[in-house]
Amino acid sequence: MRIAVVYDSLTGNTKILADELKKALPPEDLVYCGPLPDGIEADLYLIGSWTDKGSCSAKIAGFLEKLSGKTIAVFATAGFGGSEEYYQAIFERIKTHIDQSNQILPPFFCQGKMPAGVLARYQKLAEANPADEKIRQSIANFHQAASHPDEGDLANIRTWLENILAQ
Repeated sequence: MRIAVVYDSLTGNTKILADELKKALPPEDLVYCGPLPDGIEADLYLIGSWTDKGSCSAKIAGFLEKLSGKTIAVFATAGFGGSEEYYQAIFERIKTHIDQSNQILPPFFCQGKMPAGVLARYQKLAEANPADEKIRQSIANFHQAASHPDEGDLANIRTWLENILAQ
């Protein structure tokens, strides 16, 4: 099977996952692993993105929109984690960029660290709104996300890949 791992990574989180997939894949099956290629043909596309406004990055959206008649499995990182409902909502938005002629396999999501500027923005909001519980939760989530993707996330993406390859 010819497999391409295609990703867009803003802070390095999605690249960490892509590198883990590359290590776990049989080398003879891997035809590409890297950012948005032109002209790569594969039987299976493992497509990774960071979460941008509740969906995939614009670059990944454009790449997905060009695929037809392919088998696609999406993996992604999101600053807010721990909620399957949140991840499913992101996946539903990502799927709007995928032509219905493609076979879409189950996705993989995990939390990923956020840029420092996000914390600065949250702290400024907290100063202006000290009683806002949602802002305090966002700050706590920022700190929780700082260690992700972690070893558990890497083990989980390897298991996800095993399940994808078994389909």
